[in-house]
Amino acid sequence: MLKELQFFLSAILLLACVFFYQLSLKSSCLFSCLPPQKAQQDPEALLGHGHGIVFIETSERMEPTPLVSCAVESAAKTYPEKPVVFFMKGLNTTTRLPSNSTYPAFSLLSAIDNVFLFPLDMKRLFEDTPLRSWYTHINASVESNWLHVSSDASRLAIIWKYGGIYMDTDVISIRPIPEENFLAAQSSQYSSNGVFGFLPHHPFLWECMENFVEHYNSDIWGNQGPSLMTRMLRLWCKLRDFQEVSDFRCLNLSFLHPQRFYPISYPEWRRYYEVWDKDLSFNDSYALHLWNYMNNEGRTVVRGSNTLVENLCLGGRNSWSEKCALAKRKRRNKIPHQSRWLTDIPTWSWSWPASSFFPFKKLW
Repeated sequence: MLKELQFFLSAILLLACVFFYQLSLKSSCLFSCLPPQKAQQDPEALLGHGHGIVFIETSERMEPTPLVSCAVESAAKTYPEKPVVFFMKGLNTTTRLPSNSTYPAFSLLSAIDNVFLFPLDMKRLFEDTPLRSWYTHINASVESNWLHVSSDASRLAIIWKYGGIYMDTDVISIRPIPEENFLAAQSSQYSSNGVFGFLPHHPFLWECMENFVEHYNSDIWGNQGPSLMTRMLRLWCKLRDFQEVSDFRCLNLSFLHPQRFYPISYPEWRRYYEVWDKDLSFNDSYALHLWNYMNNEGRTVVRGSNTLVENLCLGGRNSWSEKCALAKRKRRNKIPHQSRWLTDIPTWSWSWPASSFFPFKKLW
């Protein structure tokens, strides 16, 4: 009897060792640890139909920040049938993480079924575009705002080649965007380049790339980004002020009202990090741009703070519209607030514990 018990315990110990060894491998590599069907994919195959969602990281950063992770994951949830592709400059096809991986957020994002992470190879990307000659002659080490300028160029080339929707990594998706060819108004008659979408090989983007090269000046902030989009849009369309919350349509593209993505303007960006005002319903918005470039104060998501950004990123299984409706019913009916969204459902922590592998289907 004693020998049988010893054998049984030894078997359990062996199985436990195998389990933890395999788990450690998941966090010690990149492409070799992705599911086989993901490892065999390539951007052309995934994005070729023009229906993908695209994010870009032009720095060498390998670990996505909590806000970046929130943006990518919210897009994956909002567009479950579409590929969400994250191009990262720090990746290459042979990149491996050390065994004591410090990149758990990367592993967590790669575990989402419709999220795919690829290297950002600008030299290859700009081939067969007007940006090729500019890129081959530029000295990135002496360029002003290079991370932003290279991102401006990359997003134009990717969406021109493959089509789809580009989003900045501080854009939190709320509901699907019902447009194919569109620009997002940051304010009346001024376009953003933080969110836009086009079908493949749209002539507007080709002309944007040509203008990018012809009027290149990295010393002027936004000259290759929102200012470029705005001056090209004015060449295409005779812009006018928006009437109420209605979009402006010109030729075969739409210029979407500022409420669609910028209901909180950049001078008020701190409102995202204040206690959530439940009168803010965002019923006319498809996504929210959090103006992270303005955040020089290092504000971030604080668990239990009940800030707007916390409710957007860690808000539980209810959709944003459901939360707003629930809050209004509570005020109208004076229903006592019995529980927080963050405490009555399982969710992941911004501290990224190793125990939180594959938690994403519980987030919303």
